[in-house]
Amino acid sequence: MKTISAAELDQKFDDGEDVSEYFDWSKARLVNWSQEIVQLDIPKQDLAQLDAEVSRLGTTRDRLISEWVRERLEKVSAAE
Repeated sequence: MKTISAAELDQKFDDGEDVSEYFDWSKARLVNWSQEIVQLDIPKQDLAQLDAEVSRLGTTRDRLISEWVRERLEKVSAAE
């Protein structure tokens, strides 16, 4: 696998060049994302804390909650 800077990779990609030689495809994995919209009822004080964490991390509520749920489910699976 060849290595180049991110700027060089971006330029090659933008120019329509094949950049696949710069990726380690042996570590690639397919993520099958299907999403469903859910509604959560969260107390205001918890929501304020959530929003503070969202701001600190520079993300969104949806992404942070999804990550936290995923982490928790992985812990549960590992404990089984």
